[in-house]
Amino acid sequence: MEKKVRPHKNLEVWKESIQLIKMIYRLCPDLPSDEKFGLISQMKRASVSVSLNISEGAARRSDKEFHQFLTISSGSLSELDTLIEVVLELGFIDIKIYEDFIRQINKVTALLNGLMRIIALKIRK
Repeated sequence: MEKKVRPHKNLEVWKESIQLIKMIYRLCPDLPSDEKFGLISQMKRASVSVSLNISEGAARRSDKEFHQFLTISSGSLSELDTLIEVVLELGFIDIKIYEDFIRQINKVTALLNGLMRIIALKIRK
C-alpha cells in the first residue's frame, strides 16, 4: 500500500520548524535540571507548537483557517524567541548557541511570513 504524503510535509517552513524542535531538544539536557518544569518545558512546548499548527492548518479545508493556524505558529515562534533570550540572559547558553537559535528562528519566521502572505492573497481573491 502506497503511503499518502500529508500536505504539510511538502512545506519548507514545516521542515525547518522540525529542525528547530531538534535544536531545542538537544539543548534541553544542558540546561539546569531545576528548569525542567519551567523554561525547558515551555521551550519544548513552544517549539513543537510551531510545527503542529502548520500541519494542522495545512490539513484544514479553507485558506482562512490555514492562515489562522499559521498566525498561531507565528506567536509560538515569538514565544520561543523570548525564551531563548531569557536562557541567554540567565547565562545558561553562550552567544554562539544563541546566534544559532536566532538564525533558525529567523529562517522559520521568514518562511512562515512568506506563506502567510501567499495564503492572505488567496483569501482576498
